Amino acid sequence: MSSGLSMGGQRIRSLATRGVMVPLKFTLGTSAAIVRAVPLLLVDLLNEDGVTGRAYAFCYRPSGAVAISAHLSEAVDLLKGGAITPFDATLTLSRQFALLGVTGSVRMALSLIDMAMWDAMAQMQGVPLSSLLGSRPKPLMAYDSRGLGLMYPDRLAEEAQTLLESGLRAIKLRLGYPSLAQDLAALNAVRRSVFRDDVEIMVDYNQALTSKEAILRGRALEKEGIYWLEEPIAHEDYEASAAIARELAVPLQIGENFNGPESVLRAIKAQASDYVMPDVARIGGVTGWMHAAGIAAAHGIEMSSHLMPEISAHLLCATPTAHWLEYVDWADAILEEPLKIRDGMVLRSDRAGSGISWDEAKLKRLQTI
Repeated sequence: MSSGLSMGGQRIRSLATRGVMVPLKFTLGTSAAIVRAVPLLLVDLLNEDGVTGRAYAFCYRPSGAVAISAHLSEAVDLLKGGAITPFDATLTLSRQFALLGVTGSVRMALSLIDMAMWDAMAQMQGVPLSSLLGSRPKPLMAYDSRGLGLMYPDRLAEEAQTLLESGLRAIKLRLGYPSLAQDLAALNAVRRSVFRDDVEIMVDYNQALTSKEAILRGRALEKEGIYWLEEPIAHEDYEASAAIARELAVPLQIGENFNGPESVLRAIKAQASDYVMPDVARIGGVTGWMHAAGIAAAHGIEMSSHLMPEISAHLLCATPTAHWLEYVDWADAILEEPLKIRDGMVLRSDRAGSGISWDEAKLKRLQTI
């Protein structure tokens, strides 16, 4: 008898991780840091049926990849010995890591295991992950989030034109300059460069402002027709975020730092934002995402994604209130088949599973962690 899905779960044989630094095509200057290369952690989870589930995550710092890898090694040892489903694995590991705290690098480790298990399940069924989740394939609205960091207006104008060559019709601009006047100059430089009415501009402050300053700048920016105002203040202050949302006409977007679906519920109950945008590696993987999607749908809140667009595309296909996919090309440096863009939309992979497979020749050219 098969040891896989016919027994209600997978039997995990082994796990391997690799950390790599991927140079960015566009230097990303935010209010928090200047980013020239990103640390990615790659996971291969082999089950007793001989199927390898794969996943990757952006780890923010190289030390994050090291910590997540250590948690992964311990977590997999806790799961060996019996057939287990992603849902049960989440419950088991959350209990085992409770005293350490299921947040930060622990949450990301558990999310990666979950993503890899779901990838393997879809491969074993011979269907794309989105189909396993019960959805139909569809093109997704996406915005280009690869650049437009803090820089001089003339450079912003040039970079905006370059980004639009991808074919997408929306871009994200990072703000958080010392003054509102500089923020407006940056936005106006991008707007003049785009010179098209069909291009949306999202604005992200990366938690740079006080509540008072967020309202002041938000009122000025909303007059300029931005699509949303993202994370103007500390991400966990839902009460203050709700106060800002009440004062502004422009929609407020938060969520990339949600820790598990419980955070989505707390934020929505507090009316902390108009939109939400979970990160699959912080929300709890595929399992956590689907729980979060149900919460958002029950409250009529549109839900976008944060990074990892390859797997996020599958998840948005199965999200009732799916909104925007955040597009970055970081994983192009490690994947055999990068995402495709057509007619201003992102197309998710039609391969069985999540469509994630490593290009070993590309990986050899990258710095390891």
